[in-house]
Amino acid sequence: MRQLILLLSLSAIGTIFYALLKVISLNRKIPGGIVKQSWRLLYYLAGLLGVGYLTMPVLPGLPETSRELIIAIIFLAGAVFILKVVNLFDKIIRDVGL
Repeated sequence: MRQLILLLSLSAIGTIFYALLKVISLNRKIPGGIVKQSWRLLYYLAGLLGVGYLTMPVLPGLPETSRELIIAIIFLAGAVFILKVVNLFDKIIRDVGL
């Protein structure tokens, strides 16, 4: 079971950093304004999630209070990230006229 958890954690780390690279490359193509500001926030949230995911393999060695705090921050950042993506898509859909 421990190996499965480590494999899942490493997969999550690889995926979030791949997504972060995509966010960085798209960041250069997005014009200014509200969309650019939203995208910049997504950039920072993806980075925060990446750092949080990096801590997952070492969490068993941390005190329980610290572990719970880190997990809560990761969950919050993930929830805010999803909300920002949904709001960004909503704005794009409205701007396109769908």
